[in-house]
Amino acid sequence: MLKSRTVKLLLAVLMIVSVFAFSACGSKSNNADNSTATNQSSDTNNSSSQDVSGTATAVGSTALQPLVEQAATLFNQKYPKATINVQGGGSGTGLTQVSQGAADIGNSDIFAEEKSGIDAKALVDHQVAVVGFAVVANKDVTVDSLTQQQLVDIFTGKIKNWKDVGGQDEPIVVINRPTSSGTRATFKKIVLGGKDEVQGIALTEDASGTVRKTVAEKKGAISYLAFSYVDDSVKALKYNGVEPTKENVISGKYPIASYEHMYTKGEPTGVVKAFLDFMMSDEVQKGPAAKLGFININEMQVKLK
Repeated sequence: MLKSRTVKLLLAVLMIVSVFAFSACGSKSNNADNSTATNQSSDTNNSSSQDVSGTATAVGSTALQPLVEQAATLFNQKYPKATINVQGGGSGTGLTQVSQGAADIGNSDIFAEEKSGIDAKALVDHQVAVVGFAVVANKDVTVDSLTQQQLVDIFTGKIKNWKDVGGQDEPIVVINRPTSSGTRATFKKIVLGGKDEVQGIALTEDASGTVRKTVAEKKGAISYLAFSYVDDSVKALKYNGVEPTKENVISGKYPIASYEHMYTKGEPTGVVKAFLDFMMSDEVQKGPAAKLGFININEMQVKLK
């Protein structure tokens, strides 16, 4: 009887040990499968990263240029085999070069339809952000705000001294942009109502950075810059009493703003498409775009004209 009980006890122990051994094997198998899946996923991600390669050139708007340059740097870090070359030259130059096939991307502050000599139907518009433009003056200027009519009179040459708009007795020096400038086109359309800027006494500069430097150094100077270029070296003026801020652009209180376009000739592919997709990613929109004062299109409460 005792012997029979001992045998049964041993059999029970062996069955329990077998169950634990089977479970352990199954666990190892599952872990191995999960490890394999993880490695495969990692390999897929690496493969995807390695697949983005090649070189592309983006040319045009100097207002958009700082953002595209920073995005290009991040893109290269993410995809080491890809290179994005970024150049300025103005919106007109960007639209012309992408139309002629001399550039892969044409950066512009204006719609292609607004530029004469451009076959807009051959281009695909990729709107990547909204940019605000501020009227800026030399820091010695005592005026803090100008109305639209005062700006029209200043930039068309009717008003030539700051004392005529409540400032000090000092000549006004208008700093112009070239006709290829999208910033100039936006300012002319929204603020000047299509009127031509004064010539002769005005200076003509071809880049936003140069405009800022000239306004900062020239007493009595006035011009206009994208928010991303406004710093403590110049004085940003209110427009019709409204501060030039991101919040005021979003709400529609401040109207001097435009969409930022990155045009391609036909639908983009390869590295160009990858970069344009990257421009709209949170990594760019919540990173350099936000820090530079650009506005996410999805945040806009009004549609720009």
